Amino acid sequence: MHLTKHHGLGNDFLVTLDERHDRPLAVDGDLARRACDRRRGLGADGLIHGATPTDAERAAGIDVVMHLFNSDGSRAEMSGNGIRCLGQAVARARGITDGAVVVHTDAGLRPLHVAPGADADTVQVSVDMGVARPGPHVPEPVAEYLPDHFATVDMGNPHLVVLVDDPAAIDLTTDGAWLEEQFPGGVNVEYVSVDPDRTSMHLRVWERGAGVTEACGTGACAAARSAATWGLVDDRVRVRMPGGDAEVLLGPDDAVTLIGPAVYIADVVLDPIGAP
Repeated sequence: MHLTKHHGLGNDFLVTLDERHDRPLAVDGDLARRACDRRRGLGADGLIHGATPTDAERAAGIDVVMHLFNSDGSRAEMSGNGIRCLGQAVARARGITDGAVVVHTDAGLRPLHVAPGADADTVQVSVDMGVARPGPHVPEPVAEYLPDHFATVDMGNPHLVVLVDDPAAIDLTTDGAWLEEQFPGGVNVEYVSVDPDRTSMHLRVWERGAGVTEACGTGACAAARSAATWGLVDDRVRVRMPGGDAEVLLGPDDAVTLIGPAVYIADVVLDPIGAP
C-alpha cells in the first residue's frame, strides 16, 4: 500500500488513494490506529483513504471520496486540515499544480481549489466548508463548568468553542479530555481568545479521537463563526494556532471558507499490505 504523508499547520495525516493502486483499497480503523501510532507506526493525527467515486458520483463532478480515520481508529466526518492534505495528494497524483478538486465527505460535498504555495512541497488550498450550523446540546455539567461565553457549532463534525482570556493557560489534556467525554458522540474542543483588532484570534484545540493537536481547520471555522455571533470579529479572520495561521472567510447565510497550506512530507510504502 502506497501512502503519502502531509501536514496542514502541523496537523499531520497519512493519505492513500485508490487511484494510485488501480483498485479499491481495504482501509479500516485498525490500520489507522497502527499506522498513526507515533512510536510503533508511522505517526500521524489521522489516516485518510481517498476512494474512487462511483459512476454516479463522477457524473456529479466528484473527484474523490474521503474516508477519514482518527489516530485512535475512530471515524471522523470531516477535517479542514485533512481535506487540504487530501487535495494536495490528489493534485500530486494527477500532476496538477493549480486547479479544482471536488471531495465527497461524510459531511457532504466540499469543493477545493489547490494553488501553488511558498515552495515545491507546499500548496495553498481554499475549501468551501459549507454552512456552520448549531451544534450538539450542551450537557448540564459542562454548562455549569464553563465560563459565560461558549457555543457548540456543527461544521459537519461537532465543536465546543470556549472564549477565555488566554488559551495557553488551559490544561487541554485534562479539560479537553473531560469535555469530550461529556458529549454522547464526543466533541472537538476549542479554547479561543480574540484580538482587539477584530481580524485575528488565537486558538488551542483538543480534537475528538486524536487529543491535543497543533491546529484544527474545522475548529478554526467554528471558532470564527462563534466569535462573529458574539460580535467580536469581522467577516475575515486570521486564526492563529500553535502550528500556524489559517484564514476564515464568513459569508452570508453562515457559509464558511477556509484557506490554508498543505505541505507534502514523504512517500511511504506499507509492505506487507496493512502492516506498518
